[in-house]
Amino acid sequence: MKLTRHNGRAGKNGAYNPKHNDRSFNINNSGHIDGERAKGNIYWDCFNGYRTFYDKENECELANTFEEVEELYYSVHYKEFIEGQNERNIKNRHPERNRTTSDILKHKKTCPEETIYQIGTLDNHISPDILLQIVMDFMVEITERFGAHVHILDWALHLDESTPHIHERHVFDCENQYGELFPQQEKALEKLGFDLPNPEKPAGRNNNRKMVFDSACRALLFDIAKKYGLQLEEEPEYGGRKYLEKQDYILAKQKEQLALQEEKLEELTIKIEDVEALIDEVSDIAYDKAVEVVTAAVKKETHLEDIRLVEESKNWVLSPERKTSKKEREYAAKRLDGVIAKIKNAMQSAVLKIQNKLIQPEVKRAGTEQIKAKARTSVLDKLNRKKAEINEKTNLKSVAQKIHQSQEL
Repeated sequence: MKLTRHNGRAGKNGAYNPKHNDRSFNINNSGHIDGERAKGNIYWDCFNGYRTFYDKENECELANTFEEVEELYYSVHYKEFIEGQNERNIKNRHPERNRTTSDILKHKKTCPEETIYQIGTLDNHISPDILLQIVMDFMVEITERFGAHVHILDWALHLDESTPHIHERHVFDCENQYGELFPQQEKALEKLGFDLPNPEKPAGRNNNRKMVFDSACRALLFDIAKKYGLQLEEEPEYGGRKYLEKQDYILAKQKEQLALQEEKLEELTIKIEDVEALIDEVSDIAYDKAVEVVTAAVKKETHLEDIRLVEESKNWVLSPERKTSKKEREYAAKRLDGVIAKIKNAMQSAVLKIQNKLIQPEVKRAGTEQIKAKARTSVLDKLNRKKAEINEKTNLKSVAQKIHQSQEL
């Protein structure tokens, strides 16, 4: 059985119109569409979610048709670019170049790309349920891997034509040099880490990142279909499998390093909370100057340095260059925020307790007598030794560097 995944943006009449996909026209005028079977079609878009033939009878206030959905999406996400570019056009005395979000939605280079999925032919095809499950799994995988720069706008499962198939529309985008989000396919794929099929040759129609992206998508789609027990005809790839294997390796290494980092941070948290155990030791040698030395040492030598290390790790995890999913990066950042809060709370509590303990008259007298009886041991030295012990066992900077090295693999 053959799996087909065809892409396109425009035909002889311009950019493809999504009206065909959501059947927002009089299907009675189309001889190839079965009106009764059309009631079994399934539709989805990024604003309304899932809808059926009967759901569509109730109009949505926000955006009812796929065409309105895409107009709204472009208006919300690319309005800043349009306004900025129009201002630059006017400044450069070319107001005739000004455009609207509707203009870029309909332009063949910036309009959504449409993909059609089908498995089988008129006489031999899989059930619509299995087709939908396979493509749904595929779209989830695409969103998890490439969702930062590839956005699914809408899709429709058609049961009313000769063979069950799915129309899906998406847009590639990334920020331009002015920090404005704009539909641009090759730049978006470059941001995602895709290389040219032949890096030694210039980019062109037969040597572009989209070829590798499509190959990677095809490899993913075949892998998912095989999980449903399908035996499919496969075609040569343009480096897609190699790209996926490389990305999977990087993601696995990052997950491993993030887990190690979290473990180290837990150890550091415990060590920092144990600083309160120093209160009794410091109190034994208390005197007026010790109050200043201890509080300053705790703040400077332990508190600020450890927070700085954690902040460095947090900034690295949240950096756009990381290949892990947004959910994983936000989870790691949340854990780091929790460590910072624990550090601050533990140290503030320790400082207050140390100060309160040291200013008690009986502690001061006892400490003074002990100092006279034995060689004076520096409070600062004790704190420094404790700090060195913590740093030796939980070196966050080393962990961050190791994760960074795995990113470069």
